[in-house]
Amino acid sequence: MPMENVIRDVHFGFRILRRSPGFSLLVILCLTLGIGANAAVFSWVEGILLRPFPKVVNQDRLLVLTGIKPGEAHPDSMSWPDFLDLQRNSTLIDSFIADKITGTTLNIGDRAERVAASIVSSNYFDALGIKPLLGRGFDPSEEQGRNAHPVTVISYWLWMQRFHGDRDVIGKTQMLNGVQHTIIGVAPEGFYGTFVGYPIEFWVPVSMQELFEPGGYKLENRNERWIEGFVLPKPGVTARQAEQELASIAKRLEVEYPATNRGRGIKFFPLWKDPFNGASEQLPVMKLSSAAVLILLLIVCANVSNLLLVRSFARRREMIVRLAVGAGRRQLIKQLFTEGMILSTCAAVGGILVAYSCRNLVAFLLPPTGGVAVNLPGEIDARVLALSIGITLLSMLLFSLIPAIQNSNIDLASALKSESGAVFGSRGKSRLRSGLVLLQMALSFVLLVGSVLLIESVRKIRTADPGFSTQNVLTSTVNLIAAGYDEQRAKTFREALVSRVQAIPGVESVAYSRIRPFTYSPYPSARIAVDGYQPRSDELPSVEYNQVDPRYFETMGIALLSGRDFSRADEESSQPVVIVNEKMVDQYWRGQDPMGKRLQVEGRSLRVIGVAKLSKYGALGEAPRPFFYIPMRQGLPIRSGIINIRTSLDAGLVTAALARVVHELDANLAPTEVITMREQVNRYSLRSQQIAVTLLGIFGGLALLLAAIGLYGVMSHTVNQSTRELGLRIALGASAKDLLQLVFTQGFYLTAAGVVIGSATALLLTRLIGALLYQVNPRDPVAFASAFTVLTITAIAAVLLPALRATKTDPARVLRE
Repeated sequence: MPMENVIRDVHFGFRILRRSPGFSLLVILCLTLGIGANAAVFSWVEGILLRPFPKVVNQDRLLVLTGIKPGEAHPDSMSWPDFLDLQRNSTLIDSFIADKITGTTLNIGDRAERVAASIVSSNYFDALGIKPLLGRGFDPSEEQGRNAHPVTVISYWLWMQRFHGDRDVIGKTQMLNGVQHTIIGVAPEGFYGTFVGYPIEFWVPVSMQELFEPGGYKLENRNERWIEGFVLPKPGVTARQAEQELASIAKRLEVEYPATNRGRGIKFFPLWKDPFNGASEQLPVMKLSSAAVLILLLIVCANVSNLLLVRSFARRREMIVRLAVGAGRRQLIKQLFTEGMILSTCAAVGGILVAYSCRNLVAFLLPPTGGVAVNLPGEIDARVLALSIGITLLSMLLFSLIPAIQNSNIDLASALKSESGAVFGSRGKSRLRSGLVLLQMALSFVLLVGSVLLIESVRKIRTADPGFSTQNVLTSTVNLIAAGYDEQRAKTFREALVSRVQAIPGVESVAYSRIRPFTYSPYPSARIAVDGYQPRSDELPSVEYNQVDPRYFETMGIALLSGRDFSRADEESSQPVVIVNEKMVDQYWRGQDPMGKRLQVEGRSLRVIGVAKLSKYGALGEAPRPFFYIPMRQGLPIRSGIINIRTSLDAGLVTAALARVVHELDANLAPTEVITMREQVNRYSLRSQQIAVTLLGIFGGLALLLAAIGLYGVMSHTVNQSTRELGLRIALGASAKDLLQLVFTQGFYLTAAGVVIGSATALLLTRLIGALLYQVNPRDPVAFASAFTVLTITAIAAVLLPALRATKTDPARVLRE
């Protein structure tokens, strides 16, 4: 019976493997690394990119809704009035879901913590299929009004940490951004919101926008774009059909509201390309990791094939006897595949355990930013398990096929002849194993090149010049909003804080700004008009800006190319002024001197008093872009902001002094983390690179170790099989140096061939990490040379022991045998 045969083969396979427990454990360990690494990466792709929102139903249909700026392909947020018009006029969309990440500081026990939050539409929980653990979600009426509905749904974590799981929490209040909010619901355990990267701890309705979203009241302003939303098309409606419908609605809005909507459109993105959160940031890392673990799997299979080939020599007589007594070659192959399946199954179980233990590794590699924990968990679900089973079967075929074919081609007529002849002088018997080692060397070289390229990129980012000072400028903030400060009180506090910090010995200058560079908080933007500049028919000129204090440019180390800095005289009652950057001069004044000229900003006339040197605002690799600055007092009132301090003092001393000054001004306040601008730039710029370097370093290190083991195994087996030849060479006068050269030469040939093949492969594959590189050529010869050096040193270490063993061959003993 077929089942009886299978059971017999499995039973026999276990008996065979138990005879060599050390060998079996080594093979299982190698396969566990390969299968586990692949399963771990699958879980990251599933949990971070494909199905990033636990508990949310219909994730496969959920799409990201973005706007498109005039003349640009880059996605943009949407205004609330546009969002509502799309919702009212669409017939193919089941649900429009508004979502915007924000945050506040909460006192948790005896400490203050920064937590992430979301401003959402009233249908948020219902549309996502989220049923609150306690209470309810938001009512449609709670979308209406200006700061009219201070209600909140809190997360399970916040419920447990702050309210200790109190089931009577509904109706209690929580101070959020200085306003008491009534708790109306508790989200279920495991729901972290709809922002990839950070766990959301509470949700508020869009009616509370002004309290949590800087820039004033925006719900009635079609030009204020801040909504980051999703759409859920109706069943059977494709993404293309839904996008075309909304595009036609956007065209009508363009005609109805040309002053704000000219040239604007809409675009959909799948969840794994969401431009508003950590998904798009992690996409290059996931692509690289997927390629790296596939390479690692091939190396593992080649290594295990080599191990099985070595073992096949020990089992050769067993195979000969089985063939001689009538066993078919097909039966032998089936038995060998059964043994491979047993090994693969054991390794698959271990691999899933490895993947489970590594499911949060990506988040572990990214420490909390600004006190907010990172949330990038892997997801081991049915799809990940199915893929892992597929990888297990594939690896079993890869590593079992070659040994099975090799053992089934035994020539019975010559099988009893001695097989301990020359190997160095005869390539036939070692060619297959050498080829597998060559494959491992080549693939290891590819991973080494990628690791070196990323390390060089990280080095350049750490030393890059963003156009402002980084080492001697410290930055921090004091959350006045959460403390309930109104605008006038916040202004008084900021001015007093600047004055007192400026008086600290060793502090050179201090300045507040609305936004700091290299942060996830977007710069505000405003429509502009420049005399003499004629925009295109589809263009609505809009430029980002920052509100800054006097001495901001001095503090940040941004040179003024012409004109003057802001002064304390540039206040609410004085003539509005502006400083523009040099890119703005080139683009809108065609390179002419703009000093004294007028710039219309949202219909308000500002006089240009200075031109600032171009710097980076959001990313080191960003293209030069127009930008302008306005005085803090002449812009929109703000209740918080960033304090920037130029000093030669140690950061620890400034941190203590700043905390003391803040406490003197208000005993209930404390500054957030004080860091250098270099650390700020690195945190924002190195997130993806740090993950990629670490992961590729881990995979590359494992690959190099396996390649070294493979090379050692081949050379060790070659020396063992060539004892007669080595003894004869010594008897004929060969020195130890000659034998070392003989062994090292073969090892060098394998390494050199691996480098050649690996170089050609790396030239094709390194483009995969192009998105993660900064000012580094993917074909950098230094990276290839460094990888060659590392691989050569590893090869020498792997070959050294077999070479030394060869020099100790006793010619008298081996020639007598």
